[in-house]
Amino acid sequence: MPILQGALRLTAALGLATLGFASLSVYAAESVAVSVTIQADKPGAKIDRNLYGQFAEHLGHGIYEGIWVGENSSIPNTRGYRNDVVAALKKLKVPVVRWPGGCFADEYHWREGIGPRDRRPVKVNTHWGAVEEPNSFGTHEFLDFAELIGADAYVSGNVGSGSPQEMAEWVEYITSDTKSTLAEMRRANGREKPWKLPYFGVGNETWGCGGNMRPEYFADLYKQFATFVKGPRDNRPLKIASGANVADYHWTEVMLSQAAKHMDAYSLHYYTFPGRWENKGPSIGFTEDAWASTLNHAVRMEELVSKHSSIMDKHDPDKKVALYVDEWGTWYDPEAGRNPGFLYQQNTLRDALVASLTLDIFHRHADRVKMANIAQMVNVLQAMILTDKEKMTLTPTYHVFEMYIPFQGATSLPAEVQSPTYSRGEWSLPQVSVSAARDAAGKLQIAFTNVDPNKGAAVSAKISGVNFKAASGRILTASTLDARNTFDKPEAVKPAPFKAAKKGNELRVELPPKSVVVVAVE
Repeated sequence: MPILQGALRLTAALGLATLGFASLSVYAAESVAVSVTIQADKPGAKIDRNLYGQFAEHLGHGIYEGIWVGENSSIPNTRGYRNDVVAALKKLKVPVVRWPGGCFADEYHWREGIGPRDRRPVKVNTHWGAVEEPNSFGTHEFLDFAELIGADAYVSGNVGSGSPQEMAEWVEYITSDTKSTLAEMRRANGREKPWKLPYFGVGNETWGCGGNMRPEYFADLYKQFATFVKGPRDNRPLKIASGANVADYHWTEVMLSQAAKHMDAYSLHYYTFPGRWENKGPSIGFTEDAWASTLNHAVRMEELVSKHSSIMDKHDPDKKVALYVDEWGTWYDPEAGRNPGFLYQQNTLRDALVASLTLDIFHRHADRVKMANIAQMVNVLQAMILTDKEKMTLTPTYHVFEMYIPFQGATSLPAEVQSPTYSRGEWSLPQVSVSAARDAAGKLQIAFTNVDPNKGAAVSAKISGVNFKAASGRILTASTLDARNTFDKPEAVKPAPFKAAKKGNELRVELPPKSVVVVAVE
């Protein structure tokens, strides 16, 4: 493009955050028109705060060095937990954390992770890098960590290599307030009162790393194991059945038709990547083709949730069984020079848009989707946080989750979007995604995502059922497709103030290319 035109485009995109609506005259020629209708007088389902859940597996530096450094570390910590990571997660208002896996869960035997740490057996993590697993971070460490950051605990039980008895005894160890041998063992290990255990997963990816089972076989096995997952009346966990891989609708059909009355929730796993499973592409230095492919694959979540929900509706019309998308996020090729089993990848503006698009989809299906757990919390895949010894940085994905906090527990509102299509090669998707809700304080919250990296969007939003004066919020954008935060430049990509404008009874929002905006309507 001509140098002057490119300079005007960049100035508009970066200046929008602080100069507000009136500054965008130089940018108007680069924008396309988008029409939005929001029905604030027709409330929908509640957006469960657990849609913003996290996932922490014993994988790479997700637990060790990411969350846990031990009490004797020179890195500032509280009882072994990194102070900087704990503070960042508290600010994020993490509602729930899933642990210990993932594939790791079906080789995890909980008794090996309790008692004095110097007496715990050292195992080999056969799934992730074939490294030593010291079992330093076990049941007590995880449940105390969840309490420390104010999150609920979601424990994944071992079906693949465990037994119903082992699973039942783990639940008793955690929840019993009696004088049973297991409860007394917990007390001897330092925890007098039981922990709350709201969620318990029966198996993980039993179609693959959790046992390579057929759904017909697992349906029976699930019912057997689930029968023995018990707890006190006031501390009885919801039971989550290991569900489908991506578009395996047969798995959902079998599980719901044969075991729905034995489950409280059913899981779905889906990962986003631009290439093929064998060649996913890099996390940085990618092309616009890879940008378009990644975002196109991200919005496939709409199709998957819709079709799995339709099968669930047939067998569970009253929606007693929730859908938990308890593993989702981007997955790229391993970085050179790192253990490929550690699944460490950089996190860019592209990942931020994958997050906002996916959260918008979950909002639209809030009647059925009640929990989602992005993979993973620290240093693994689409992480919130990256660490390197004493250094820490927040990722663009973290910032989207933080910007979307007002949607936790909000009431979804219908939003009809008439948007042009962003196309690149074989890939195409609507240029603008919108999510609207009324938050717990009664304020209208609206999120906008512009996926086009070249064109802005001039959005005109009609809002019925509410009188408003103005709207302001924050924007996340950057000048390059793979803009990211590093330990040397930890604030290269971060939210900035944003103002929208009112024209008559319409809200006008100017979105620069490749941006996420969340505004509160006053």
